[in-house]
Amino acid sequence: MSSKTRPSLEAFYAHTKEDAPPELWQSLEEHLMNVAETAATFASAFDARPWGYAAGLWHDLGKYSPNFQAYLRKNSTDDAHRAEQCERVDHSSAGAQFAVEQLGVPGHLLAYVISGHHAGLLDGIGDGPSLDKRLQKSMPDWRPAATRLPHLRPLNFPPLLAGALAKRHSDPRGTAFSMAFFARMLFSCLVDADFLDTERFMDPSRFASRPRWPEDVMGAMESALNQFMARLSSNDSPVNREREKVRTACLQAAEQPPGLFSLTVPTGGGKTLSSLAFALRHASLHSLKRIIYVVPFTSIIEQNADVFRRVFQPLVQKELPDPVLEHHSAVQAGEETLESRLASENWDAPLVVTTSIQFFESLFANRARRCRKLHNLACSVVVLDEAQKIPVDFLDPCLRALRELTSHYGTTVVLCTATQPAIHRRPDFPIGLEGVREIIPEPHRLHLALKRTTIEYLGDLTDEALAGRLKEQAQVLCVVNTRDHARKVFHLLKDEPSVLHLSAAMCPAHRSQIIRDIRRRLESKKPCRLIATQLVEAGVDLDFPSVYRSLAGLDSVIQAAGRCNRNGSRQRGTVYLFKSEHPTSERFLSDTTNATVQLLGNRDSSPIYHDLLSLDTVEHYFRLYFWSQKSRWDSQGVLQELSLQNQKKFPFLFGFRTIADRFQLIRDSGKPVIVPWGEEGASLCNELRKSWNVPRLDILRRLQRYTVQIPGKEWDRAVGRSIELVHDRFPLLISAQIHYDPRLGLRLEGSDPCPDAFIL
Repeated sequence: MSSKTRPSLEAFYAHTKEDAPPELWQSLEEHLMNVAETAATFASAFDARPWGYAAGLWHDLGKYSPNFQAYLRKNSTDDAHRAEQCERVDHSSAGAQFAVEQLGVPGHLLAYVISGHHAGLLDGIGDGPSLDKRLQKSMPDWRPAATRLPHLRPLNFPPLLAGALAKRHSDPRGTAFSMAFFARMLFSCLVDADFLDTERFMDPSRFASRPRWPEDVMGAMESALNQFMARLSSNDSPVNREREKVRTACLQAAEQPPGLFSLTVPTGGGKTLSSLAFALRHASLHSLKRIIYVVPFTSIIEQNADVFRRVFQPLVQKELPDPVLEHHSAVQAGEETLESRLASENWDAPLVVTTSIQFFESLFANRARRCRKLHNLACSVVVLDEAQKIPVDFLDPCLRALRELTSHYGTTVVLCTATQPAIHRRPDFPIGLEGVREIIPEPHRLHLALKRTTIEYLGDLTDEALAGRLKEQAQVLCVVNTRDHARKVFHLLKDEPSVLHLSAAMCPAHRSQIIRDIRRRLESKKPCRLIATQLVEAGVDLDFPSVYRSLAGLDSVIQAAGRCNRNGSRQRGTVYLFKSEHPTSERFLSDTTNATVQLLGNRDSSPIYHDLLSLDTVEHYFRLYFWSQKSRWDSQGVLQELSLQNQKKFPFLFGFRTIADRFQLIRDSGKPVIVPWGEEGASLCNELRKSWNVPRLDILRRLQRYTVQIPGKEWDRAVGRSIELVHDRFPLLISAQIHYDPRLGLRLEGSDPCPDAFIL
């Protein structure tokens, strides 16, 4: 129906503006039609356009009720989105009820989506808020005013669900997972469309400032990468020749159809730029929309994003928007508000660099702000760096989600790691991924060609003995498992001018400065003794002649080895593996460490495991850690919350809210503290204080480089003492002079030992 023939419903409103007369409010019909069209466009990426349109058209039907319109007129200085907080103006249950009434069984999926577009996806039934209660709730009569909205044809399940529905008797859990996954993707289409239209009306300047990229942006980025690589090709060394072979293999594999790929490259083999070359070529050839680079640590985000920005700097110089979006530590705290929803990321950028926690927890989240970006995973390339880092307790749901994306949403996933095959299907690992195409034609040959180190196991080593060994070497890296242990070793060497410290207790901007200093020292052959946590093990391009590594999982040991003789400039580097005197504080890593200890015990009896870096040893490690622990593949019971019911009254029993609570890769993943470090950090913090309202999105993004994650209990103790909540939401360190050490980073009273897993 065109806007010319559509009857006017100007007496009904969706949003108001402060101190504006009603004629400047947004009409409800305009909002519904805008959201319907936008959600339909988003859902068309996975062939579900009619579903997106229906969700958008019906999501605010309850706003047609006299009760809601009276609320708006009475509270015209407030935004209608806040009305959801008040029970008497519930406007989402009406559309959910209407969807079930009009569509029957398919309508129940829409009911989850519509009823949750503010409160979040609900559990089907339960003692708390639930879809069942929403469907039975008595609502004010809204129908008379909405009779002139377009009538929709009955909805059939989209083609992507055909396979799942065919298996509903033989694999009911798999069918339930697919149906719930579709509901969450549709939910993402709706809430992003709703947020964008609300932003367009409520904050047109913010809406207008959203970057717009040309249609051929992927081709332009690929050209920039080719020019960048041409400048690097002047160094003709054996390692660089192998790296060029890796890149060539990636470009050839990019021509294959979208789906699952693996990139098995030893650390130091150029995975980052080669996987980017694959992603850009693959996206250009297959008309994919964006690249999502998923890494386990925020430190890797900083390094990768810095590299990517150097690659694409020529595009920015041509006055194109920065194509690289970093999304990791959220500086927004507290309850969701209109402003925080509008500022939440929807990943509408050509290249997104994010963390494993942000990626996987979003796939199982229920809140609108967290799910908003999910639809942008469709028709994209996801590079999953260090894929083996998925915790064993969440393997089954995580791998199912990757299968859904690659099978039904046009997504390509690249399992990019030095320690394959971690998550491939095999007889003793039935939940593994099938049909994974290896990009490197001869992984074993590449492993041998890039072998530059040996591992020597030292056994027990006290901190004093460790410090003595480190003093004997001019350039050496020591990697330990916790921030507390790193500080203790550092203090034993603090009088040495060449000693540096690196951990997630330092804000990203500070870490970047330290890494630049380390590189200068290494390149100029100056003394450099670095004490670091495991954040240095992936994505940080450093090259030490020798490395000391506290016992950890074999994948972490191999990553540490990647910082040793990285560029092959020496005949061999040595990695010294040792057992520290802090087993209690390192209990966080006991599972993976125990698997490594078993391998060390097998070295004498089985020569195949003598080389801890070999692919055969890696395979046995994952047999011990992943494949033999079937009882832990879904230890939190995520999949148990998804089931199909043999009844029309309530066909889908999904526990979205319960799943979101259970699916936390790290139960206490920490909370952020904003640190006024350096001139820019201090300036941004001053701007944060001066803002009378929530600051601009660009400021929030820039503040991410000045945040430190700390355990929740430590954060709670510090609020009101050393941390101030600016605008009641932004945790700002009150005094960097008192609580931020220039060499060690954040130091609060009563700090607990913790691993740098808090930066996942």
